[in-house]
Amino acid sequence: MPARIVDLSEGRRRLLRLMQEIHFGSIEELEIRGGEPVFSPPPRVVREIMFGGENGRRPETAIKDFAVKVQVAELLDSLTRIGDGSIERLEVKHGIPFRMKLEDLMCA
Repeated sequence: MPARIVDLSEGRRRLLRLMQEIHFGSIEELEIRGGEPVFSPPPRVVREIMFGGENGRRPETAIKDFAVKVQVAELLDSLTRIGDGSIERLEVKHGIPFRMKLEDLMCA
């Protein structure tokens, strides 16, 4: 698993940058094809605004390369396991993935 952002595919890098820009909120109805996030059609982005709190994008958005956090690596592993499908809701806190909801066809 790549440990740095420059090692990621364009789609995965775009997803990571989107999470950093959201800072707090969610990405909904994100399509996954071949383990890669697809942005056509675009996912729904919901931003949380906290009064008296941090609402801007993460400072890392200005940095071209850095090591990805454990939570990001876990999300990327999940994308690979999903293969083809969709993420119903990916919750983002402090610019990193916190929790995701997806339909589990194995249990249906």
